[in-house]
Amino acid sequence: MMKLYFETFINNAPRIFKLLRGSNLFFLLRHSCPKIMLGNKNAQFMVNPAIISETDIVYSVGIGTDISFDLQMIEKFNLSVFAFDPTPKSVEWLSRQQIPYGFKAFPYGLANYTGDADFYLPENNNFVSASMISKQSEAFTRVKVRTLDDIMKELGHTYIDILKMDIEGAEYDVIENILGSGIQVHQLLVEYHHRFHPKGIKKTRESIEKLEKAGFALFYVSPNGEEFSFINLLFRK
Repeated sequence: MMKLYFETFINNAPRIFKLLRGSNLFFLLRHSCPKIMLGNKNAQFMVNPAIISETDIVYSVGIGTDISFDLQMIEKFNLSVFAFDPTPKSVEWLSRQQIPYGFKAFPYGLANYTGDADFYLPENNNFVSASMISKQSEAFTRVKVRTLDDIMKELGHTYIDILKMDIEGAEYDVIENILGSGIQVHQLLVEYHHRFHPKGIKKTRESIEKLEKAGFALFYVSPNGEEFSFINLLFRK
């Protein structure tokens, strides 16, 4: 337990000042395990490599124009990654890349419903990520979105070993949908976009508390307080 407390303090030290000002989050880590960081600097997520095998089912939702996490997963563990992103710039960029056989991409997004969604485009044309939640500009594009349950049925999966989500503020509703559907996810890696919501810190705290009640144990929080990694201690294939 002391090891977890020490690890939590070291992990959260850069955010303590913001926490005292009420502008950041602080969570105790609930699980100690091996860790490895994968992906480039702005697309990094922490995983527990000790429970990953080449037969694992990996979903990477929200890839933009950086698939370094996915490629490193494929290279290191010799598995397949199912990637999802309907953002026009992402789809166009991906069409010009040479990608390995194990990388399978789909041009639709993840939401708490299946249908169409307005993706608001970034005001700066040099940026890529669009959002269903944050109206970054008046420009938007209509894209296809699906629930995780519907995606899994289409792909023939009954559980997910690793679910990585960077979905620009839609994660709150999607997590609610996942917990309500009873979908089995072993490792959940999520970037929380509390900066997109007026009460974002509160929303993130409530979301994480719901995950913990459902059996997800927090084992990593990034120094900026946005990327969280969980292990589902109740996971059963």
